[in-house]
Amino acid sequence: MEETELEKVTLRLPERYVRALDFLVKCDDFPSRSEAIRAAIRDFIYNRVDIVMDKVKKMEEAERTLAEMEAFEQQYLRK
Repeated sequence: MEETELEKVTLRLPERYVRALDFLVKCDDFPSRSEAIRAAIRDFIYNRVDIVMDKVKKMEEAERTLAEMEAFEQQYLRK
């Protein structure tokens, strides 16, 4: 990842989270706190995008159903 692609973000975390991050880094799971946080945010975003896209699909389906119901009502019930 190129340095120019990164934007600095400052955040505050509970001390226990920082200790857990440091533990992961020490165990060589991540090379740095920043990498661990980037991985967590990446995973969060991928999961949330899937959830949001499912919601959007359900909303679109509901809108189509409502439109079909209105068309049915116009054709058969409003005479």
